[in-house]
Amino acid sequence: MLDFAIFAVTFVIILVGAVLYLYPTSRTASGIPGLTPTEEKDGNLQDIVNRGSLHEFLVSLHDRFGPAASFWFGRRPVVSLGSVDLLRQHINPNRTTDSFETMLKSLLGYQSGLGGGVTETLLRKKVYESAIDQTLEKNYPLLLKLVEELVGKWQSFPESQHTPLCAHLLGLAIKCVTQLAMGDRFRDDAEVIHFRRNHEAIWSEIGKGYLDGSLEKSSSRKKHFEDALSEMEGVLKSVVKERKGKDFSQPAFVDALLKANLTERQVMEDSMVFTLAGSVITANLCIWAVHFLSTSEEVQEKLYRELEEVLGKERLSLENISKLTYCRQVLNETVRTAKLTPVAARLQDVEGKVDQHVIPKETLVIYALGVVLQDADTWALPYRFNPDRFEEEGVRKSFSLLGFSGSQACPELRFAYTVATVLLNTLVRRLRLHQAERQVVEARYELVSTPKDDTWVTLSKRS
Repeated sequence: MLDFAIFAVTFVIILVGAVLYLYPTSRTASGIPGLTPTEEKDGNLQDIVNRGSLHEFLVSLHDRFGPAASFWFGRRPVVSLGSVDLLRQHINPNRTTDSFETMLKSLLGYQSGLGGGVTETLLRKKVYESAIDQTLEKNYPLLLKLVEELVGKWQSFPESQHTPLCAHLLGLAIKCVTQLAMGDRFRDDAEVIHFRRNHEAIWSEIGKGYLDGSLEKSSSRKKHFEDALSEMEGVLKSVVKERKGKDFSQPAFVDALLKANLTERQVMEDSMVFTLAGSVITANLCIWAVHFLSTSEEVQEKLYRELEEVLGKERLSLENISKLTYCRQVLNETVRTAKLTPVAARLQDVEGKVDQHVIPKETLVIYALGVVLQDADTWALPYRFNPDRFEEEGVRKSFSLLGFSGSQACPELRFAYTVATVLLNTLVRRLRLHQAERQVVEARYELVSTPKDDTWVTLSKRS
């Protein structure tokens, strides 16, 4: 996964915390316009908390100060970039570190494999990505089965019944990720339910508890988080031991890692990252895609026609997924409209420059992806869900630059695209989606954007 993957304010806190007292403090932000510290000790942290999320804070910051803006975290200046042009100037194409993995492992207290130099980092990343690709290839029939079970359940509902997308699609995502990552053990519903409970306890604190330090202030919450993490690690370690040295007819993600001669500890850590992040990214891509489709009969029908014309009576395969051009546009527009991954960040390795602004070494640089994804200078009618915009080459290039497609996309997002494509293919060919009346859907912006409350649709059968 490359540096344009998913971030939230947790990364800012962890990264700044790591360098806050290691480098001399500068009291300037290189002349970049922005906020002065609200408080000497915390900088603009309270301003971020007051806005509700780092993304919402950055929207207001760039509205006020323009595409390059600065603020303070503690006693250190932070630079935020909020336009495609500035991000293009700042990108280092030779970067080899994986910022999301580094952030998540830091939050979880993992260090394995993070300090082995450029060569080890590249090899580890290739093993991780290859393991996900192999897992999809070997387990694709299982993925089809899990999706068809859910859609079959939806088909049985009365047309007036409201279907909760968040509850059902998070369940689908966790079933897909656990069974593909860890094998037959997670075909037991009790194992999946237990995993889901621990997953939610861990991810909810990663999403909110580090924002204002509230996790550290609550001994009961911290214990709940640590207990869930310990239980989940225990399950993963148990799976690794059970499968080590054995061959299975349907190899799982952990099997591919074990065959790459990673240590059991490394396999456990990489499995934790994939199961945590993969479940949330997959679930929310599917949730937002189905929600947006329910708001547009025109988009649904255009997608249905493509599926009928390209596939006919054929079953969707990994090989013909690439032929579904409009389906890819629907998913791209879902990521863009939902601002699925609203913030990325990196520490400035050497002194850099964007436009006339110098960015000193060791400055924390925020990529305000959510700001860019709703920028009217880059996207016509940015708040409108319009998959047709991705017919334009310039739009596709901007999207790829932000790390949401092509070689820049993180492997968890590529995995999520595959699951979502299978879901939309199965769903749209059998059912029509309808938006629930008088429903207002608002987003909560954390590491991954998700609806604040469950989102509902009704379904009717295609004749």
